[in-house]
Amino acid sequence: MNKSSWQSRRRRGRRSHQQNPWFRLRDSDDRSNSQAAQPAQDSGSRDDESPSTSSGTAGASSVPELPGFYFDPEKKRYFRLLPGHNNCNPLTKESIRQKEMESKRLRLLEEEDKQKKIARMGFNASAMLRKSQLGFLNVSNYCRLAHELRLSCMERKKVQIRSLDPSALASDRFNLILADTNSDRLFTVNDVKVGGSKYGIINLQSLKTPALKVFMHENLYFTNRKVNSVCWASLNHLDSHILLCLMGLAETPGCATLLPASLFVNSHPAGIDRPGMLCSFRIPGAWSCAWSLNIKANNCFSTGLSRRVLLTNVVTGHRQSFGTSSDVLAQQFALMTPLLFNGCRSGEIFAIDLRCGNQGKGWKATRLFHDSAVTSVRIVQDEQCLMASDMAGKIKLWDLRTTKCIRQYKGHVNEYAYLPLHVHEEEGILMAVGQDCYTRIWSLHDAHLLRTIPSPYPASKADIPSVAFSSRLGGSRGAPGLLMAVGQDLYCYSYS
Repeated sequence: MNKSSWQSRRRRGRRSHQQNPWFRLRDSDDRSNSQAAQPAQDSGSRDDESPSTSSGTAGASSVPELPGFYFDPEKKRYFRLLPGHNNCNPLTKESIRQKEMESKRLRLLEEEDKQKKIARMGFNASAMLRKSQLGFLNVSNYCRLAHELRLSCMERKKVQIRSLDPSALASDRFNLILADTNSDRLFTVNDVKVGGSKYGIINLQSLKTPALKVFMHENLYFTNRKVNSVCWASLNHLDSHILLCLMGLAETPGCATLLPASLFVNSHPAGIDRPGMLCSFRIPGAWSCAWSLNIKANNCFSTGLSRRVLLTNVVTGHRQSFGTSSDVLAQQFALMTPLLFNGCRSGEIFAIDLRCGNQGKGWKATRLFHDSAVTSVRIVQDEQCLMASDMAGKIKLWDLRTTKCIRQYKGHVNEYAYLPLHVHEEEGILMAVGQDCYTRIWSLHDAHLLRTIPSPYPASKADIPSVAFSSRLGGSRGAPGLLMAVGQDLYCYSYS
């Protein structure tokens, strides 16, 4: 064998070695390991001079990123990312993200149990009292900051729910909770294990510390249709009915149902019990609903449909229809002015003047615009401002006189879910549950994020918490606190 043929075969072998992807990956790993070993040896000689501040996250960010592979900072090695087919226990980016979110949730829960949060840096009880005595804080600011401090000290406790059917409590999952005006009753929508939904009313008058015990009153009204929207309705008296918007199923069309609270045994206020009648209105495709307490639309409710708004009088049956360019996902009536505010899937927010008819275009009083679908609207500050949230996670405070955004509340997480806002002007707070299952509380005054509460359950699309806050949980003599329903459990975050 001559020398030239031997050299040509050697060059072909080296070329095939470089073209093989397995050899290229192995060579890159060897080079990265050899490069990582040299700094490790150099840093080992300097350990005595300065303390180490490296962490698992920093180590993961310093290693090179390989397409199709994931570096585990705990095991310090690469793992192949598998596509989402039927492989046994595949490692995907979604599973990695869920694992990181779960570890973060457990860490925050442990921190909440061990130490108390501070709503604002530098503000504690003694510092606020000293500033008030020296005249640096007026009475209104002192009360607001004191309330924020109490919010940061709320402690989580599990509420014991009693019922005539204890076996159902162990299987039915909370889907939605809604407190009435006086916060002494809690309407619940529960997903039944066999399919469908079941309704109940929890009496909050027995919600007292230290023994947090409540009783759930149920009835036989059962539906297998999805509940799109719900609100309390004042037909016979204050909060005498519950207005439900139900989606259609197969050949059964959608409808809006007025469910009397008197159907739930002993759940109504004493002394004002009247026989209630279940009213159902054939309204297909209702996305949202709102009950009117305005004298200009007495005994009326509104439903947001696909490309129109339907205003219905319960007593006379008279209806008015207003055409829109998009689906109406959120609604609320004003109390002092005859206006109905609507939020659309297109991002438009407009008000309907109830004094005008549905003919022409003069019934549109105000128009605002978001960049994404609007999921909730709330009228605040003596009906001079409007709070709105959308599916891009934006929460904005609009001035209705100038039609400009004057404040934005950052931190909310939403991509496509229908998530409501909870505004409490008396306490000066805004509350919302994100799609990441975290409950966030902001200050209405300056949009400062006061507290982020992790869910007691692992984060998932099926276990987004539903919350209700009140300064008087259980009635006029109740204490301030937050109720959170998730899974089969009900939790109370009460002031310490």
